[in-house]
Amino acid sequence: MRLAILGGSFNPVHLGHLYLADTVLSTFGYDRLLLIPAFRSPFKIDAAAPSPQDRLAMLAASIPGDPRLLIDDCEIRREGVSYTVDTLADVYRRYLPEAKPALVLGDDLARDFPRWKRHGEILSLADIIIARRTLSEAGEYPYPCRQLQNEVMDISSAQVRDSIRLGQHWRGLVPAGARTIIEERGLYGFSTAASASSPSLIVRMEEEARRTLSLSRFLHSRQVAVMASDLCRIFGLDSHTGYLAGIVHDIGKQLEVEDLIRLAQADRLPISSMEQKKPSLLHGRAGAVLLEERYGIRDQAILDAVRYHTTASGLMGPLAKILYIADKVEASREEVEGSLRDFREYAGTGERGLNRLFGKIFMATVAWLRAKDFELSEGTRKLLEHVERGASR
Repeated sequence: MRLAILGGSFNPVHLGHLYLADTVLSTFGYDRLLLIPAFRSPFKIDAAAPSPQDRLAMLAASIPGDPRLLIDDCEIRREGVSYTVDTLADVYRRYLPEAKPALVLGDDLARDFPRWKRHGEILSLADIIIARRTLSEAGEYPYPCRQLQNEVMDISSAQVRDSIRLGQHWRGLVPAGARTIIEERGLYGFSTAASASSPSLIVRMEEEARRTLSLSRFLHSRQVAVMASDLCRIFGLDSHTGYLAGIVHDIGKQLEVEDLIRLAQADRLPISSMEQKKPSLLHGRAGAVLLEERYGIRDQAILDAVRYHTTASGLMGPLAKILYIADKVEASREEVEGSLRDFREYAGTGERGLNRLFGKIFMATVAWLRAKDFELSEGTRKLLEHVERGASR
């Protein structure tokens, strides 16, 4: 096995690291590249840095499905200052490479290489590859090396850390897995808000929705999630919970009829004659049961929102109303009038404004169903009667 090695603090790992790893592998034909996070770098000592375990977790979350990349925690297990010469000896002992492994250095470190601990021994143990990090042209170095003609990506870990601390844009600079861990653990000064919907749960459920739903249904679900998140901000609810409810609201849509009926029966509510004739109406009820039983989601507001998003109900709380609105008017619904998507007048109006908006969207949905000669579900009929009674007073 021909190995290349890319070490560093990975504080945090960013897209430039992964781009560099991919470029080394594809340019020089190595079988594997070892990513080796330092316990404590002799060049970059930061007492406020996240723990080695946090940096290791971010790295592990950033390379799913790529067998060319391996993570080795030997320097973290050794503790102390991480010296490359010791790491190379360890790699030889455990991986038994068939040829000298390559050691990848950025040009920001390469000029100081002759001052590294036992650098002559490093040269005897590894071929040096110098990647461009700061220089647009190849440099000159007083030791044998190969230079990688890679594009220079203007990303650094320091830039990512500063952007997080200052509340500037940073999410597009790191892999999705690392982003989730930064947000969930509040690393680098990221402010974590109290929420029942952790970033890792949202990511997991979004991937599950993408995997199980048709592509068009998944794209609809994501539109609903974004709109539900926005509406939660307008009406003072947790935006992460709104996003989660939106991304999973159609999780029961692809179920077979037998599974729809079996899961819906588990909520111990009767199945109406209309639902018996059209079992697809059960996907909200079935989805709520599925979310609780299979995925362990027990937030009742989310479960009720999923349960009632199609048929509506007088039992709907604020989140359920928001999800109903988002599902009916999100941008891919071409039949929806644009005016129904204009929420500006409701900003800052609280629960009363939410009820006004919900009533507007609900009545527009009823009118559309009637225009198509569609039968109203029992939940919709009961809620309509309640609304009409209130309007007649």
